[in-house]
Amino acid sequence: MQLMVVLSLIINVVVLLPVCAGLLMDASWTASVYGEGTPARAILLSIYLAIGLVSVLLLVHREPKAVAALLLVQVLYKVITPLTVGTLANPVVVSNLVIAGFHTATLMCLWRGQALGRSTVDRLVNEAQTPNHSLHLQQGPPTVQ
Repeated sequence: MQLMVVLSLIINVVVLLPVCAGLLMDASWTASVYGEGTPARAILLSIYLAIGLVSVLLLVHREPKAVAALLLVQVLYKVITPLTVGTLANPVVVSNLVIAGFHTATLMCLWRGQALGRSTVDRLVNEAQTPNHSLHLQQGPPTVQ
């Protein structure tokens, strides 16, 4: 599980470093892949920078729930990308799908390894079934001794 988390975060950093650098420097290859420089492309760059920064921070301080939240958002937007772009021919779409597959495997490892903890419903059910934690209702008004 730890290895998958580290690999997913490293993939984010390794992929986003050259992409962000290319977008920042308006490298020639960015126009063919991301289109000409527009406010929309600058917004995409800010999202990429945020994902990269959070990935670096999570490599230093691994919090499974934060990793899961980051990866889940990434998987969702990456899987939706072919629908919004309208093609599988774009290299960004293809790389998004490959990375989404890897991040999905990491999320499954986190879930199966119970690194995300039990749900609130599971905890409440368990506590209600445990004698020490069950709710005891008094019958009648409280008495003063």
